[in-house]
Amino acid sequence: MQFILALFGALGARVNGAITRLGFASRFILAVLRLSGPSFVRFTLTIREIYFAGVMSLVIISVSGLFVGMVLGLQGYDILVRYASADAVGSMVALSLLRELGPVVAALLFASRAGSAITAEIGLMKTTEQLAAMEMMAVDPIARVVAPRFWGGVISMPILAAIFSIVGIFGGYLIAVILIGVDEGAFWSQMQAAVDLGSDVGNGFIKSFVFGIAVTWIAVFEGYDAPPTAEGVSGATTRTVVWSALAILGLDFILTALMFRGA
Repeated sequence: MQFILALFGALGARVNGAITRLGFASRFILAVLRLSGPSFVRFTLTIREIYFAGVMSLVIISVSGLFVGMVLGLQGYDILVRYASADAVGSMVALSLLRELGPVVAALLFASRAGSAITAEIGLMKTTEQLAAMEMMAVDPIARVVAPRFWGGVISMPILAAIFSIVGIFGGYLIAVILIGVDEGAFWSQMQAAVDLGSDVGNGFIKSFVFGIAVTWIAVFEGYDAPPTAEGVSGATTRTVVWSALAILGLDFILTALMFRGA
């Protein structure tokens, strides 16, 4: 009996701690939004963070998108040729990337590369007391450090997802048309007929924008809340990647259910 009571007590403490931390994170993001003025008045701060989060992630996004598109081309052709529909491989590649794989995989890569780097950078600034020094000089670290990084990540994520999808479609074209020999005209015409600007491209953009908000929110909060030790920054970086991945997959299910339930 004592064991069961202790188990429920520990579970309750964990749940209470998680709810309390979620409340702190909600207050934190509200403060970031309220203090975002300097990020747009002095837009060079945000441009620098767009370069750090977006441009520096281009290589892994582009290479991953190319190989994902090539795999989709191979697998799609292998499946569709059994039903005499090999010409539809372009539609399958484009829809898979624009609706699902582009936003999700790009967000996971973004969280692994840019999200963890943002957390480590802010956590290191806290460890070396740079944030405390800003407060001593009457400079709000949320407005000067956190907000530009938040908006840099939010702006970068949809662009990276679009690049991932475009490069992935090109990879599918290389495999299906150049390597296998699917008719080029049928590849592009079937894709053009199947892809809808609103329901496919638009919904994919909305997904990537929501993922960008979630990942960057987690990254800046974990960095700002990290204990000022090497172990604390390491743990915060790990939590950023883990919680970002879970948030992306959970939000993807919710958004997909809302967007395509009537399709």
